[in-house]
Amino acid sequence: MNGLETVLEGIEQWAWIGWIVLIALFLVIEMLTLDFTFLMLSFGGAVGLITDLVGLPFWAQVIIAAAAAAAFIFFLRPPLLHRLRRGEDPTKSNVDALLDLRGTVLQDITEISGQVKLSNGDTWTARSADGTAIIRGSRIAVSQISGATAIVRPVTD
Repeated sequence: MNGLETVLEGIEQWAWIGWIVLIALFLVIEMLTLDFTFLMLSFGGAVGLITDLVGLPFWAQVIIAAAAAAAFIFFLRPPLLHRLRRGEDPTKSNVDALLDLRGTVLQDITEISGQVKLSNGDTWTARSADGTAIIRGSRIAVSQISGATAIVRPVTD
């Protein structure tokens, strides 16, 4: 039992180094992910370091650090993410901008081939979403994009 007590005393004595290493590791991972999760975990590690400096036993340090990290993740991270994303441009781009875009059929559309001109000026090869034929001059809307082909459905305006 004397060897176990020596190991536990060593852990208690040098726990602050472990907390610093853990905080540094979480901060490096946060710099790679930029998601605030590992930042919150590093804050929890800082709380663990503080509890070590106060002199609490190691098991209490771990419990308090885990509870603090969970609290930071659930209560501090969401408002930070909201603040970070509030200035984003809400305009859709790329494929997302094409979904539900209206257009006109240039060549009859089947479930195999066809061509449409979209309201943004682009001309796309097209296929029918449900397999029905759509004749030239009909109005359509883009349901999805599959590679370089617009999957379209007829609309009535």
